[in-house]
Amino acid sequence: MSLAKDRSPGAALVSYDDDVFAWALEQAQLLRHRRFSEIDLANVIEEIESVGKSEQRAIVSSYRLIQMHLLKWRYQPEKRSRSWYNTIQRERRTLSADESDNPSLAANPNPLIAKAYRLARGDAADETGLPLQTFPDNCPYTAEQLRNFDFLPE
Repeated sequence: MSLAKDRSPGAALVSYDDDVFAWALEQAQLLRHRRFSEIDLANVIEEIESVGKSEQRAIVSSYRLIQMHLLKWRYQPEKRSRSWYNTIQRERRTLSADESDNPSLAANPNPLIAKAYRLARGDAADETGLPLQTFPDNCPYTAEQLRNFDFLPE
C-alpha cells in the first residue's frame, strides 16, 4: 500500500469506521516509516487494547469448554462419548498454545478459570438437563487438572 504524499498531516487515507483491515495496514505502514504525526493514535490504542482482550477471551473459551465437558463426564458417566473426550483434548491443545503465546495470562489462570466456570456450569446444566444445583458452585478442578491431558474425573 502506498501512502499519498499530497494530503494534510493527520488525515488518514482510510477511515477506521469504513474499513478496519485497510486502516490497520495503513497504520502499520505509517509506523514502519516513522510517520508518527499521521497515525490515528486513538484508534491504534483501542485496537492494541482489544488484542489483549481477545487473547483473554480465547483462553476463557477453552477453559469453559474443558470445564463443561469435564462436568458432563463426571455427572453423566453413562453418556460419556469419544466426542466429549475429543473436545476436552482439542481444547487442551488450544489452551496450551494460547497460554504459551500469553505467559502473563498463563501465570495467573484462576480468575479466568472462575469466569469460565460460571458459564460452563450453566452450559453443563443446559446440555445434560440436570439441575444447576447438581454442579458445584465453584470450579472443582485446578488449573493443573484442566491443563493435564491425562486427567478425567471419575
